Amino acid sequence: MAVQFLAGSFVSAINIMIHAIVTVGAIGIARAAGLRHTGRPRLHLMAVMVATAAVLMLAHTLEALVWALAYLMLGAAPIGSDLLYFAFVNYTTLGYGDITPVQAWRLTGPMTAMNGILLFGWSTAVLFEVLRKTLEHLAAIGAGGFSPADR
Repeated sequence: MAVQFLAGSFVSAINIMIHAIVTVGAIGIARAAGLRHTGRPRLHLMAVMVATAAVLMLAHTLEALVWALAYLMLGAAPIGSDLLYFAFVNYTTLGYGDITPVQAWRLTGPMTAMNGILLFGWSTAVLFEVLRKTLEHLAAIGAGGFSPADR
């Protein structure tokens, strides 16, 4: 059981590092894009939010792929299983249950879910902060339809 926790913690730490790197990059890009003056502030706001969400979704896909590679290296899933599908089902906490880990690695599923839900919460916070900062900037530059009350 300790080996399962150690392996799951290691993979989780890798994913947390990936998410930290992507978050710093996404916020930097959103900040640069969000601070531009624009004649179409609503379209601009939408573009910043869509780009930020897309980058975060790519990060989550990469993180599920890291779990799939871990399952492969550990032999955590039954032979012939679709490891990426299995990783996504666990990572998103969907939990269909049509593929289950082999007995010796049964804690990897819950650890994957715990990692996924933590990182999805983090992404939600990032999206909210990008929205808040972009609205704040649009109000500060006097963009049409945006006021300090939007903050």
